[in-house]
Amino acid sequence: MKLSARKLVHSTVMELPMTSMIDVVFLLLVFFMVTAAFIETERNLDSAIEVKKSSAAESQSDLEPAVVEIVPSGGRYVYKLGAREMTSEDELLEVLEQFPAAARADGAFVRVSDGAPFRMAAAAIQTAKTAGFLVVTYVPKRE
Repeated sequence: MKLSARKLVHSTVMELPMTSMIDVVFLLLVFFMVTAAFIETERNLDSAIEVKKSSAAESQSDLEPAVVEIVPSGGRYVYKLGAREMTSEDELLEVLEQFPAAARADGAFVRVSDGAPFRMAAAAIQTAKTAGFLVVTYVPKRE
């Protein structure tokens, strides 16, 4: 059923203004060109620091680390450092203070036997810290 005799024309063509779109494209192009890095990145640059090429074993100090053991001797527990046995913290402190500064920077180890009094282990750790060792590591000794 047709109520109108005339024909409707839908031939209107929609136009987009291209001038503003071209402006936006050129602005983005300029932005990316200005912010782009054309210099070599820092991680690819050579360092001006000279590095001595040697093995890790040669660069380590030749000194043995300080290992304080708390071991049973003659029915009681004593501090043992190498072949020396000490019964008091004062004696241990005197021996540990004789280590050079390079050995103190490497740290010390406190190796404690099973059954040793906790007081002696804590005293050995504190004595090593007092002697100037930067790092003191507690190591339980299993027998």
